[in-house]
Amino acid sequence: MEYRVWAPAARRVEVEVDGSGHPLRAAEGGWWQGEAPAGRYGFRLDGGPALPDPRSARQPDGPDGPSLPVDHAAFRWSEVPWHGRPLAGSVVYELHIGTFTPAGTFAAAEQHLDHLVALGVDFVELMPVCPFPGVHGWGYDGVAPWAVHEPYGGPEGLKRFVDAAHRKGLGVILDVVHNHLGPSGNHLPAYGPYFTERHHTPWGAAVNLDAPGSDEVRAYFRQSALAWLRDYRVDGLRLDAVHALVDDRAVHFLEELAIAVDELAVSLGRPLFLVAESDLNAPRITDPRQAGGHGLAAQWSDDFHHALHTAVTGETQGYYADFGRAPLAALARVLTRGWFHDGTWSAFRGRHHGRPFATAYGHRLLGYAQTHDQIGNRAVGDRLSAGQLALTAALVFCSPFTPMLFMGEEWGASTPWQYFTDHTDPELAEAVRQGRRREFTAHGWAAEQVPDPQARATVLASTLDWAEPRSGEHAELLQWYRQLIRLRKASPELCDPDLRRVRVDFDEAAGWFTLHRGKFAVTVNFGEKEAEVLSGAPVLSWGTVSGTRLGPRSCVITAAGNPPAFP
Repeated sequence: MEYRVWAPAARRVEVEVDGSGHPLRAAEGGWWQGEAPAGRYGFRLDGGPALPDPRSARQPDGPDGPSLPVDHAAFRWSEVPWHGRPLAGSVVYELHIGTFTPAGTFAAAEQHLDHLVALGVDFVELMPVCPFPGVHGWGYDGVAPWAVHEPYGGPEGLKRFVDAAHRKGLGVILDVVHNHLGPSGNHLPAYGPYFTERHHTPWGAAVNLDAPGSDEVRAYFRQSALAWLRDYRVDGLRLDAVHALVDDRAVHFLEELAIAVDELAVSLGRPLFLVAESDLNAPRITDPRQAGGHGLAAQWSDDFHHALHTAVTGETQGYYADFGRAPLAALARVLTRGWFHDGTWSAFRGRHHGRPFATAYGHRLLGYAQTHDQIGNRAVGDRLSAGQLALTAALVFCSPFTPMLFMGEEWGASTPWQYFTDHTDPELAEAVRQGRRREFTAHGWAAEQVPDPQARATVLASTLDWAEPRSGEHAELLQWYRQLIRLRKASPELCDPDLRRVRVDFDEAAGWFTLHRGKFAVTVNFGEKEAEVLSGAPVLSWGTVSGTRLGPRSCVITAAGNPPAFP
């Protein structure tokens, strides 16, 4: 087979296959190529140690081990055709393969796809699945952007999961990380200028998107993204922290990637899309390219989360401070304008932040009450309670945004979701452990209260308990989520993304909030006293509803005129 690698500064390169060396010949543009037998392989640069292939599709022994070729054409996909589905109008379910089930594999997760179908979601969003050191981790420390974490099931395991999801009518979104690589097992700097000191990020030197050599670096990440969509038949990609993709070139990397994805969609004959995570509140991420934007399909909306969280919990520390002065007014602003910070002052940042949402269509924002970040980055990974989730879910699924929920949320999982790692380097492991403790002890937590990210117990505590949704309050909340999703899909008014048609009423002092969506009114009483706010015929309710009065910590959805035949 032919081996190719980009190593522009090397004077001599050979591929080592199963212990035998084979010299490669220099090609144009800093590339090296040559023929050698198939097998476990690595590249030696100028006589150095064998390193894994930067474009490796499989790392059977982990990020530091040899690479192994993968014949993507050999996988037998189902004969049932999958034509894809658009993101707009859909409901997204985020999950982490390692803690979605006790086994922590693609195969085990596949066994619960029927649960997601019954719930009514349209897309499964997988947290990153690229290889990282050890067995357990969030996945954001991946170091091989073309490969699949072997303990999850490797490349074939991912393909089987995607194939099974498609057979059941579920699309698959994959979370990918282009803004940095993990601190252990990253061999890219040995090969070429993949990073630059020209810019710095929270993880150190930035990925080289605009300095000398950046053409090949951009191609490396662009082609990796396309490989997930093409070789694994994934439907969309969630791009992690795109605000850390520092790029001063005239055509931003995000625009270049979006163009390539659109072209691949035409070639494959099915919808493909990109969703960004960004804290910039910058409309250009989703604005059409004809209007000077990057042209991505959507981006996460942390402002909606923060407003919801503050309203239901009363927390005002950290970034919640901007929303805590008048939480219901903040929630109203987000629901009618797209986000809260649209050029307004942010006390948390100490400056003005954001820009008005350029389009009037909320489907370009993902709205949620919980995500892996918003739970896992808390000191003990605590989730909202079932009662709190019932209230926030009513607004999430009746909002003009694309709704998303985090695994276990639908039944009010009692298991936390904590930060965990499995670094094999003892010094790095201890640094992460101590860093986590320092971070939260500075906010008033005792060191012993902060879970040890390296402990197996932290992973076990974060693993879903699939016995819970079958009983008690968990089963009741699951039914509530199913009803909300069914109502949304049966009612065009609730899927309408036009922010100009969203109306709200609220009483900050009393604590009630009403979202008007066509003939529907969604009223949530966050307060501790009854509120007289009902109008129209009740369709769905949670908590106490008596005549025209709504009890504390309760919510109701009413419809004017003839209520829909539901449930």
